Amino acid sequence: MAAATTSFGTAWCLRRATHAFALSHLRTNVNLSFPSTLTSHLLSLSTPSDSSASQAVQASKGEVDVLLKGVGEKSVANEVKHVLEMARRASLKREILHTKFLTPPVLEESMQVLEKLADVKALVQGGYPQAERCRISVGHPDELTSDPDVISALSITGNFQFEPCSHGDFLGSILGTGISREKLGDIILQGEQGAQIIVVPELVEFLMTALDKVRNVPVTCTKIPLISLDYESPRTKSFKTIEASLRVDAVASAGFKISRSKLVDMISNGDVRINWIPITTKGTTIKSGDLVSVSGMGRLKIGEVNTTKKGKFAVELIRYL
Repeated sequence: MAAATTSFGTAWCLRRATHAFALSHLRTNVNLSFPSTLTSHLLSLSTPSDSSASQAVQASKGEVDVLLKGVGEKSVANEVKHVLEMARRASLKREILHTKFLTPPVLEESMQVLEKLADVKALVQGGYPQAERCRISVGHPDELTSDPDVISALSITGNFQFEPCSHGDFLGSILGTGISREKLGDIILQGEQGAQIIVVPELVEFLMTALDKVRNVPVTCTKIPLISLDYESPRTKSFKTIEASLRVDAVASAGFKISRSKLVDMISNGDVRINWIPITTKGTTIKSGDLVSVSGMGRLKIGEVNTTKKGKFAVELIRYL
């Protein structure tokens, strides 16, 4: 277990630098920064040549690449890298830093990487147990000892009896005030009453003033404690399908009860996502645990997958209602 655990100070900044510096120097300078200030710290130790410093920086970059290995989607890997950099700064400077609201794939991959680091503690907050969009707080274990106050909740109320509004309606109206999506967490619909939303604390006062209408319905925004969030566990329906392949166009068309040709068109239009990442190839394959979402139709989770005696695939599908 210890061998698999990495420390920012020793692993990133120093491990590959042992070819250039004495071991005694490395043991007494374990709080070097990576990568922006790495060269200046090394120069202060023994004034290596420019090429030596460049090699050390390049080697440290390799450590990041190792940690990010397995994060397939480029856009997700880039965001995970930012989280990793933030964690590095927080640990070395003994401060606590917070990410923006992260999408589920970025959140999952980030936590898997952060768990490999011995000198970093990470806490996830989304407001309620089933929250999809969450913030990560990172810091040295000695500093991050409790849940920071990094999320707040608002209740958006109005008379939606005669004009029901969707998740997209609320999202559009909120973003229409000028805030960015990364500052907003989940939106919990409450039918005729309106919705509850999770936001960064610094935008609470602004939204209470700026958000006065959702579509054509006048609304009032009030701050509520997180404990007042009225969420429900999602309702699901499970069933099985037998398919000749695990291609997404075959499995998802069965799960959403639509024709395969229609689903292929939706894939081409970018309306189909696997684990929140848009796909454009109908031949993309799925596996157990994947979450398939189709715009306007909801989500489908892939359960257990077994091979039949005839070489086909028996796939358990969990449809979110």
